[in-house]
Amino acid sequence: MNSTARAASMAGLLGATGVLHFLRPAVFDSIVPPQLGNRRLITYVSGVAELGCAALLAVPATRRVGGACTAALMIAVYPANIYSVQKYWHRPKARNIALARLPLQLPLVRSAWRIAREA
Repeated sequence: MNSTARAASMAGLLGATGVLHFLRPAVFDSIVPPQLGNRRLITYVSGVAELGCAALLAVPATRRVGGACTAALMIAVYPANIYSVQKYWHRPKARNIALARLPLQLPLVRSAWRIAREA
């Protein structure tokens, strides 16, 4: 996959999940670690961050910054993935989904960083 296609794919993924933060916020609220504070606010802020990264990735002139911001965002939301494993540990299906998400974050970080380097 070339750099433009990679950026478009990542922008589409971030755009879709960013919108979902506003359409279905309770889903995202539930995986925000409670010690971080206001879960709904964090859901909305992370949704805005995803939409912002998507926009940066979509424009060639801002793609380098968009890739770097996306890599940082993927790292920043990782605690929510860890928390979801802990939260759903006693629910096998939910736990397995949460566990599967943990290693999937790494290719997203790597892809975002590659977009930044190649832009």
